Amino acid sequence: MDNLPKRIVVKIGSSLLTNNGRGLDRTAIYEWARQIATLHARGIEVVLVSSGAVAEGVVRMNLPERPKKLPALQACASIGQMGLIETWWQALIQKGVQSSQILLTHDDLAHRSRYLNISQTINQLVDWRVVPVINENDTVSYGEIKFGDNDTLGAMSATMVGADLYIILTDQDGVFNDNPRTNPNAKLITSERAMADYLFDVAGDGGKWGSGGMLTKIRAGRLAAMANCPTIIANGKVENIITRLADGEAIGTRLTTGHADRLIAKKQWLATHIRTAGTLVIDDGAVKALTEQHKSLLPVGVLEVQGDFDMGDVVEIVNAQKVRLAVGQVGFDSHQAKQITQKHTDEVLQILKLNDNDKIIMVHRDDMAVL
Repeated sequence: MDNLPKRIVVKIGSSLLTNNGRGLDRTAIYEWARQIATLHARGIEVVLVSSGAVAEGVVRMNLPERPKKLPALQACASIGQMGLIETWWQALIQKGVQSSQILLTHDDLAHRSRYLNISQTINQLVDWRVVPVINENDTVSYGEIKFGDNDTLGAMSATMVGADLYIILTDQDGVFNDNPRTNPNAKLITSERAMADYLFDVAGDGGKWGSGGMLTKIRAGRLAAMANCPTIIANGKVENIITRLADGEAIGTRLTTGHADRLIAKKQWLATHIRTAGTLVIDDGAVKALTEQHKSLLPVGVLEVQGDFDMGDVVEIVNAQKVRLAVGQVGFDSHQAKQITQKHTDEVLQILKLNDNDKIIMVHRDDMAVL
């Protein structure tokens, strides 16, 4: 029993929560709440990521389908979120479990100081024996109304809170080697590496009421793998599904991870950053070191530092012609970085009053994705 998870993130999708668009399925929600309370009583910490606000808003407004225009989507989210969180609170409090609401945007998790603050808040809630109920703040999100989707939000939450297991509940039994709706001989993939490329070939698209499909769930599993967190994709309608998965029962598809896969997943996560906190302009020698020799970026190769960022923020790395070469997590804040550009190791140690050569790397190769 020692290897069973101590902290679990559970994500439940819109198709389950809203009974395929017919309003919130309160019977199902109360049943999942009972299972969460059972784990809670056993000392297992649960963080819940719940979709359903937009779909509930659609039903409350008697709309024939999910809107496609952003203002209408955000209005539906605003209307539906009230019912969603109220239902979860009532379902959990009846079982003696207190809950809270956390609404996030992509910017909240992309900005390091806000990310750390959110992480501390969630950890405080968990320490208080409260179940955080997380959803995207669709009402204020701009651009597309996605994180990508709540599958991705759940994976980022699992990474943020150091979860031992990420459970994605959907209306499918897991990932199949072919489309089970059209091929009766399709077989369930019970266990596979999160980084297995062929999984993308068998993934489908989102349904009518949700925004994510099996493809987003596989991507989310890869993101969770970055934090050494396995992911299970399973049917939320299976009896006692949450407690059975927490007990280690083999249901659905389990996406596993190892050290090599964690490194690949991290680089893929870095490569997806379109918006970065700053820019490092590097010389030709550093360009060669990064792109041909697969080395880390040292201060001596940095010509210019642009932007205001903290240590650990994701920055872009460009050559003198401003061509984007890589993105990575920087080892210094912008003030320190500007002090040590074009400086050799001994100079960096003296300027920053360091005594450890390992700390003078601007961007480590393990924290960098060359594009």
